[in-house]
Amino acid sequence: MKHLLFGIIGACIAYAAAMIVLHPRFIYPFLADESVLDGFERIEIANDNGVPVYVQEREGAGPVVLYFMGNAGSLSLFENAFEGHISADRHIVALEYRGGAGRSGKPSETALKEDALAAADYASRPGKPLIVQGYSLGTGLATHVAALREVDRVILTAPYDRLCRLMSERSYLPACQMPFVQTWRSLEDAAKIDAPILILHGSNDEVVPPRYSEVFAALPNVQRRIINDASHNDIGSFKEYREAIERFLAPREMDAELR
Repeated sequence: MKHLLFGIIGACIAYAAAMIVLHPRFIYPFLADESVLDGFERIEIANDNGVPVYVQEREGAGPVVLYFMGNAGSLSLFENAFEGHISADRHIVALEYRGGAGRSGKPSETALKEDALAAADYASRPGKPLIVQGYSLGTGLATHVAALREVDRVILTAPYDRLCRLMSERSYLPACQMPFVQTWRSLEDAAKIDAPILILHGSNDEVVPPRYSEVFAALPNVQRRIINDASHNDIGSFKEYREAIERFLAPREMDAELR
């Protein structure tokens, strides 16, 4: 019995150690598709650490939308996210993730957040409102940027309070308390944001279930909308989703906020 107990304990320790080493592969399963979106241009911008940051940019007369995609890591899979912004002639800047889409470098929470801040500094335009939008993994970057930079609006689709909590549920390990785990504590950043925040979550989302965004609703500047029947990957195709974003970004509301 003692040998069996030691064997179980040893197996648990080995499993935990393996997850510490391997968990970045699950967070960042980036694709290598280097496609540039139609009407966009790939721009290289400088970073303080010497590693170049790449964005895809489409110029427009309206406010600037700084977009952070999900963990597929290739903007070619998120093209429909920009349709409403293009129709409204908004200026779009979308970050390419290091380690994905043919970009060099190794992704990590620290590295991606550094790149996101560099992209935000590039995207800021005098006299133009700055809208920060994130989807899934990218909501962690959107909240981080909005906590540390001046922004006018924040849109979060399928956000999580702590990504490590999601990892805990999937791995049956106390991921948030384990050393060297990338935690992505988005709620802590969101609590520092002064700008209005719109949260959109699909009722049928099984990748990031809606309960992971419930705690955001307690913040005074948050509007949270559940899109019925929407899942993680198809939420952008719902009329209610697109209309909620357009109402949130209506020029009269943006102008009133800026005054």
